[in-house]
Formats: sequence, C-alpha cells, structure tokens
Amino acid sequence: MIKPRLNRFDLTMIVISLVIGMGIFATPSEVAVKAGNVWIFFGAWIFGGLVSLCGALTYAEIGARYPVTGGFYKVFSYCYHPAIAFMVNWVLVISNAASVAAVALIGADYIRPFLLPADLQNDLGTKIITITSVLILYIINFLGIKMSARTQNALMLFKIGMIVLVCTTVFKSDVHPINTGIIPHKGNVISAFGLSLVAVFFTFGGYQQTINFGGDVINAKTNTPKAIAAGIAVILFLYLTINYAYYHVLGLGGLQQTPSLAAKMVGEIFGDLGYKITSVMIFLSVLAFVNVNVMSNPRVYYAMAEDGILPPIFKKVNPKTQVQEFGMSFFVAAAIAILLFVAKFGDLLKYVMFFDTIGLSLAAFTIFLLRKKTKELDSTGIYTIKWFPLVPIVFIASYLFVTLNIFISFKEDPYAALRCLGAYVLGLIIYYACTFKKDGNTSKHKF
Repeated sequence: MIKPRLNRFDLTMIVISLVIGMGIFATPSEVAVKAGNVWIFFGAWIFGGLVSLCGALTYAEIGARYPVTGGFYKVFSYCYHPAIAFMVNWVLVISNAASVAAVALIGADYIRPFLLPADLQNDLGTKIITITSVLILYIINFLGIKMSARTQNALMLFKIGMIVLVCTTVFKSDVHPINTGIIPHKGNVISAFGLSLVAVFFTFGGYQQTINFGGDVINAKTNTPKAIAAGIAVILFLYLTINYAYYHVLGLGGLQQTPSLAAKMVGEIFGDLGYKITSVMIFLSVLAFVNVNVMSNPRVYYAMAEDGILPPIFKKVNPKTQVQEFGMSFFVAAAIAILLFVAKFGDLLKYVMFFDTIGLSLAAFTIFLLRKKTKELDSTGIYTIKWFPLVPIVFIASYLFVTLNIFISFKEDPYAALRCLGAYVLGLIIYYACTFKKDGNTSKHKF
C-alpha cells in the first residue's frame, strides 16, 4: 500500500493548479451574454464555485475508496460495466480534443486583430491561426518529450504573469465602464442562469482530478475537506476578483461585446501598447494549455490500448524521443478536424460541456455504488464526505440541470443533439468491435 505523502498545503495547491486555466480570459464574455443581468452574472460564478466544491469533495472520496491508476476509466468499469467505461471515456477523449480546440480559439481572438490583414478578420483567419498553432506544437512535441517539457515551462511563465496583471487592474479607481448598454437575455431567469453555468462550469473544470489523490493525503479525514475547501475558496476569490475587474473597466455591456477581454481591459488602462503586449501574453498562455494537452492526452489512449480495447498501435512509443507518435497524431488530427468545422468559442463550448456534464455526473454517481461495495473501508481513516448524500446530490443535480439547458439550446441546430448522442453510440460500437476481435465473441459483455 502506498504511504500517504501529501499534506494539506500540497493538496490545496494541487486543486488550485488543476482548476485555473485559460477559460477565465474568455468565458466571462459568454457568461455575460447568457446572463444579461449583473446579479445573474455574479450569482452564476458564486454558485459555480460552491458546486465545484461539492464535486471536488465527491471525487476525493471516490479516489480514496478506489485508489487505482486509470482515473475515471477504472472506476466506471468497476461500478458500471467495461462497455460503459469505454463509451464515456471515449467521448471524454473527444471532449478533450474539443477543449483544446476551444482554448485555441480564445488565443486566436486575442492575436488575430493585429496579426492578420483586414480581409482575414473573420472565421477563415481564426482557423488559420488556430490550426497553424496546433501544428507547430505538434511538431515540437514530435521532437521529444524533453523539448515539449521545456516549451511548457516557458509558456507557463506567461500564464502566471497574465493572471497577476489582470487582477491588478481592479485597483485602478479612476476608471469608468466603457460600455453600459446591456443586452438582456431573451429567455426567462431560469434558462439565463442555466446557460450562464455552461461557461462557468467550463472555467471551474479540473477539480475532478482530485480522484487521483484520494489515497495520497496525510490524515485524509481532516486534511482532504479542508484543503479542497481552501483551494476552491482561493479560486472563487480570484475568479470573482478578475470578473469584478472586467466589470469595473468594461461594464456588463462591454463584457458581452468583447471576446478578447483581458487585452481590451488592460488596453483601456495602459493604452495600445498594453493591449498588444497583453494579447501576445494571452496567446502564449493559450499555447501552454494546448501543449500540455498534446503531451498528456495520448497517455489515455495508451491505457485503453494496454487493456486491449484500442488497437496496439496506440501504445507504440518511439524509444528515442519517448513520444507516442500515433496516439499524439490521432489527438492532434481530432482537434484540427473540430477546428475545420467550428470557428466560434461559444458554439464549441456547448458541445464540450454537454459531454462533460454527462460524464462527470455519471462519475459522481459512482460514490453511491462504491459506498456499498467498500463498506469495510469506513473505519480505516479514509476521507468520507461529511454531508452525505447532500453533497454529491447537489453536484449531480446541478450538472444535469446544465445538461438539460444545453439540450434545449440545441433546438437552434436540430442535428447537434444527434451528433452528441451519436458519439456515445460510436464509442459502444468501437468497444464491441475491438473486444469481439480480441475474444472471438461478445458473450461475456452482456449487460
């Protein structure tokens, strides 16, 4: 058994680093558009933080009760069925590629105004920037894991610098909102709140990875909930500070009409040079997110191939560069394919969150099954949720509420829901095709 090594501070820092990404530099604009109201806008961020706290606590207990390498895949297989495990994780793999594409679009919105000529200030220009950026990082990663790691270290410095720079603008007292004309939400308050949460939950994403640390925390029963609560509290404080800074400088109307939020805001305070410097820093920060995903996601394919569910070529590694050449190429190809068809961050966000809300809800529900399957662990000192079953129920109900709102919003594109559901069906087909070929029959995979 692995000896716990993480103290309370360690886990707090892990939670913060898992959650804070690039979304905060773009999603507030989406939230403002969907909210159409200042109270709904800030209410969605506060509610999103509280739901994320419930999710992080739930996943921490799941990890404590079933501490295995393989994250969601192993838990789904243990609690549901290997076919369900593959289907959901297959879709999450697609969703990860879509997330990379979505964040690449954030970077394009920042750099496009002064990188491309006037006739390319459109969707075509966005696609040129995003696809070129992904291909450059693909080539860098192809050269070897050491090269990609050095690139990641350099890009991360820009990301940290950007968060600090944006937060400091809130202390400028002589600033008046540049746009106070608010575009109201067309639907009712409930739908406005539900659709606002789509972008909010995307920005708070990452806490689910606490599933990987449930068995590694010293004095888990006490330290785990306090560390997670502290981590989410810091994140919520930073997000509210950044959003207040956006609102302070741009106003809600300005938020609704400005996709490149951080650069526009800094530009209003420090002028055109500040705008350009900030845009470049955001773009480089976006590359950091894209790069780490190009590095890490092929390892999910490796785990699936190791279990015999994906073809062996997915676990083939170049011995000289330590690169999963086929797996990485597949992931990059998926991201580029998505970018060819979608050029707007908001459009892609709905697909990403539709997949994520379903997958994360199903993953959280495993806590009810694990409590029955692992009763013997209750007296061993592992972390357990204090307010069970309220905490996981709040999380699952909130995410399903968002799923329902996304599904309703798909009425504008009647084929969108079919494409999403088709991805799940394709995952089942791939699973049974691969296991049939491996075993010669599918008799042992009946539900």
